[in-house]
Amino acid sequence: MNTKLPAPSRWWHIMPIVFITYSLAYLDRANYSFAAAAGINQDLGITKGMSSLLGSLFFLGYFFFQIPGAIYAEKRSVRKLIFLCVLLWGACAALTGLVSNIPMLIIIRFTLGVVEAAVMPAMLIYISNWFTKSERSRANTFLILGNPVTVLWMSVLSGYLIQALGWREMFILEGLPAVLWAFYWWKTARDKPQQVNWLTQQEKDDLSEIMADEQKNIKPVRNYAEAFKSKNVILLCAQYFCWSIGVYGFVLWLPSIIRGASNMGMVQTGWLSSVPYLAATIAMITVSWLSDCMQNRKLFVWPMLLIGAICFLGSFLLGTDNFWLSYTLLVIAGASMYAPYGPFFAIIPEMLPKNVAGGAMALINSMGALGSFIGSWVVGYLNGATGGPGASYIFMGSALFVSVILTLIVKPNADEQSAHSLPQAA
Repeated sequence: MNTKLPAPSRWWHIMPIVFITYSLAYLDRANYSFAAAAGINQDLGITKGMSSLLGSLFFLGYFFFQIPGAIYAEKRSVRKLIFLCVLLWGACAALTGLVSNIPMLIIIRFTLGVVEAAVMPAMLIYISNWFTKSERSRANTFLILGNPVTVLWMSVLSGYLIQALGWREMFILEGLPAVLWAFYWWKTARDKPQQVNWLTQQEKDDLSEIMADEQKNIKPVRNYAEAFKSKNVILLCAQYFCWSIGVYGFVLWLPSIIRGASNMGMVQTGWLSSVPYLAATIAMITVSWLSDCMQNRKLFVWPMLLIGAICFLGSFLLGTDNFWLSYTLLVIAGASMYAPYGPFFAIIPEMLPKNVAGGAMALINSMGALGSFIGSWVVGYLNGATGGPGASYIFMGSALFVSVILTLIVKPNADEQSAHSLPQAA
């Protein structure tokens, strides 16, 4: 078999549109944190308890529609699904700038979660159609880099937009690019390598052959029900649930935590809020490269999450009198929580066959969305109820400790080792 892959052409054609699409999704979900820090609560008469619920409502809609979206993407077309989702979430994000009451905001935040729900699992399915096992951790990382990289520049841009124009204009100006991007996605994206004209037929055949050989080493699974009952899938669901509590409690409320502790303006808050995501970008690239080189996924997941948990505990112990040292620990915590995404999402397609891997990734990601809902809601509530972030640090750190333990229990190769004793699925 010819194992020389058309790596440069695939990377340069696929990853930019994947990265930008996910970046726009993340921009339109995370900018609410800046509106919360800039006065949306006072303008609409939102209480502290309601604010934490509104910030987390996105994830409730996100939770319910993960699996249906992934099944459609797996069985039919990633391209069609993403086009519709991008169009609708851009419209929802822009409409947030026009809300005049709390019920309108509730509907828009929930709807935004619904239309973004399929994006992550659909993109992971898309990547698995184009990149091999030896490349997948890096490919996943370039997708998920849309998260910290977007928050990096969004933190600065949103601070300036709010100061110059206001939170309403920020939502409108940051929502409209997604509407335009939907049509570019439709023009350039294709579901499978066989559908493009920028690969030679030999390159397409080589890629298909390698993908088929990789599937031979994975235990067959008949259907989604069987995959969802797998011990490893259940453990990964619980692990990602706990991990996401830490991540999204951090993401959604970091600007408010920084502003409350430092009494800085929105522009300075924006700059400080961006630093953890710069560190996260470097950490993600480094960890994904090492994971692909060593072909060891767990080794690059649990130690990173443990560092994040320790940093949250350290921030709690320092209290509010040591802002800069506490802030440094938050930067490390943010980088550590983001670093393992590439290796983590490479575990599932290496553990389950293609007929069910997409659905399993959606199930795991939906539990992450539920964890995100809990994390963003509880962290917002604790910050408001206690008047400081200390209780939130304990909550997020504890969730990460549990995630570390669950990661250590997972044995991704256990099912593969028993595959030879089982009949092949039809």
